[in-house]
Amino acid sequence: MRNILGFISGGMFGAGLVISGMTDTEKVQGWLDVFGAWDPTLAFVMGGAIIPMAIAWHLSKRRTPLVGGSFPTLADPKLGRNLVLGSVMFGMGWGLVGLCPGPTVASIGFGGWANGLFISAMIAGIALAPNVRQRLDVSVDAQ
Repeated sequence: MRNILGFISGGMFGAGLVISGMTDTEKVQGWLDVFGAWDPTLAFVMGGAIIPMAIAWHLSKRRTPLVGGSFPTLADPKLGRNLVLGSVMFGMGWGLVGLCPGPTVASIGFGGWANGLFISAMIAGIALAPNVRQRLDVSVDAQ
């Protein structure tokens, strides 16, 4: 049952990304171009995601999921090096390419070679990240 609900939820999420234009790199880059040809329509997409999720997080307190397990705990709100570096890397990729991981996966079927290149780079980054993080931790601890 859990896998079926996950499949349905993932399909709805992917369809929402396609319908909202989040898989259109030009639309996303237009959203990021605040001082140029700014396209504010993705603000409605983000608000349409953030507001219901905030309500869902609030309602999930002291409850358990219908399909078992438990809800994840809220992340530590402390600002640290990992959060800053991760945010910078994510933002650079999003700004340069106009895609982030969710829309990239949603556009696999129609993204072309550029999407394939981005997915390859994303997978390489995911694979290399633990090693890079370990080296950063060692270099910071040595200082």
